[in-house]
Amino acid sequence: MNYFAQLIDLMVQVMLPLSLLVGAGALWPRFFSDTRVDVLRFSLNRMVMYLFYPCILFAVSSTTPINRDLLSVPLLVGIGSLVSGGVLYLMFYRLPLWRQLTDQTRAVLVLGGMFGNTFNIGVPVLVFFFGAEAMRYAVFNDILMTMPVVWTLGVWIATRLGSRDRNADQPSVLRVMLTMPPIWAFLLGTACQQLNLTYQPLVNAAQFIGQATIPVILFVLGMTIPWRNLTPRPEILAAVGVKLLVTPFIVWLIAPQIYSGMSEAQYAAVVEGATPAMMTALLLADRFKLDAAAAALLIGWSTILFWITLPLIMALGWVGRA
Repeated sequence: MNYFAQLIDLMVQVMLPLSLLVGAGALWPRFFSDTRVDVLRFSLNRMVMYLFYPCILFAVSSTTPINRDLLSVPLLVGIGSLVSGGVLYLMFYRLPLWRQLTDQTRAVLVLGGMFGNTFNIGVPVLVFFFGAEAMRYAVFNDILMTMPVVWTLGVWIATRLGSRDRNADQPSVLRVMLTMPPIWAFLLGTACQQLNLTYQPLVNAAQFIGQATIPVILFVLGMTIPWRNLTPRPEILAAVGVKLLVTPFIVWLIAPQIYSGMSEAQYAAVVEGATPAMMTALLLADRFKLDAAAAALLIGWSTILFWITLPLIMALGWVGRA
């Protein structure tokens, strides 16, 4: 398939439905003025965390054998995220580019530029390129890389590089992990798969329920982006550039050095590295009193510009569909 035909398919099959969902979230408060956006966003996020997302994690992990190729995705995306974090740290903390920024803003830009929305944006793109089973790449990357690193290194960045209270206690990583239903759902599904106890009707039911995860989160994303205040601040766009272009380039560059050639899993890791900033950046900003406005801007601009950088990455041959 040539590039332009593939790009048109991508626009119709992926960009259009995702954009409609984000747009619906953006327009909802305008059509229903009595909507309490913060309350609705909190409630929908809770439904995703405690019901929809655990179900899809269970469905995928209980039917996916673990192999070296699959584990290469969280490894490569993790390396790309860490290297990008180092680049962002140099940009915002060591180089005299934006001396006027507060530490609260610097920290949130480092966090947002390191970690991507690898499931909710990543899955539709992965499925487009590699088929329905490619969801497993996003699932294993989220559980084995994103969650552990965000709630360890990410919390360290928030509390040590950005928090106003330098003496604030860090939350217990183990306690945070043990209270996350997605972790338990993934572990239960993996145990079922390893012990050959997978019950297909239960998997089908969980998959049916979990289908709501991505539409609901994209709707919430539309309510999160500050559409009326999308000022193209240079520091925001610089962090977006690192997230959308530097991270996937690093993954694409190092993958053949670690593995012999580029298989589907390695190309999937490039897609995961190319995703826009995660919404958890805003959660961390609120939790640790960082610059929430900068976090929202970063999420907004990276999501919008993703639809430009993804075709560019395809044109460069970093990822594509045969």
